Amino acid sequence: MKYFLDTEFIEYPCTIDLISIGIVREDGQEYYAINKECDWSKANSWVREHVIDYLPFPQPKVCSVSANERFETWDNSFKSKREIATEIIYFVAMDKTPEFWGYYADYDWVVFCWLFGTMSCLPPGFPMYCRDIKQLCDSMGNPLLPKMEGQDHNALEDAKHHKKCYEFLTAHPPR
Repeated sequence: MKYFLDTEFIEYPCTIDLISIGIVREDGQEYYAINKECDWSKANSWVREHVIDYLPFPQPKVCSVSANERFETWDNSFKSKREIATEIIYFVAMDKTPEFWGYYADYDWVVFCWLFGTMSCLPPGFPMYCRDIKQLCDSMGNPLLPKMEGQDHNALEDAKHHKKCYEFLTAHPPR
C-alpha cells in the first residue's frame, strides 16, 4: 500500500526538529500528530507565521493532583516522538511492504526515520527510502499539478494533496 506523508519541521544547524506529521494511506485512512517535544524556541519567523500559528494549540487544563503537584492535559494530537513512532507502526501494521511517497521529501524522510532512531532502526519491511512525487512529476515533463486545497503547511492537508498529485500523475501518463 502507498502512504503519502508530509512533515512540518524546524530546521537549524545540525538537526531537523519535527513539528507535525501527516500520513494518508492509499485507501484514504489518515494519521496526524504534533510533536509535543518540539523545541518551539528554535523556530524562525517564517515557521512561526506559516506553521506554528496554525497548529491547534489547546488551552491546557491545569488539574491539581495534590497541593504540591500539578499536570497539564493537552489536546490528543500532541504526542511524544515515541508515541508517534508507535502509532505509525500500528497505522502501517498489516502492510509487509509499505511504499512511502512525499513531495520534495528529503527532509521529511530524515525526520520520519529519526522517529524510530536511525535509518537502520526502521520497523521491519519499511523501505530505507521515500519515493518523491516531484521527481515523478519531473520525469513526466513537469505537468501542472492540481492546486492545493485546505491549509497550506499543515502536514495532514499537505499529505492529502500529495496523494491527489500522485493520483493525477498516474492517471495522466506522459504522451
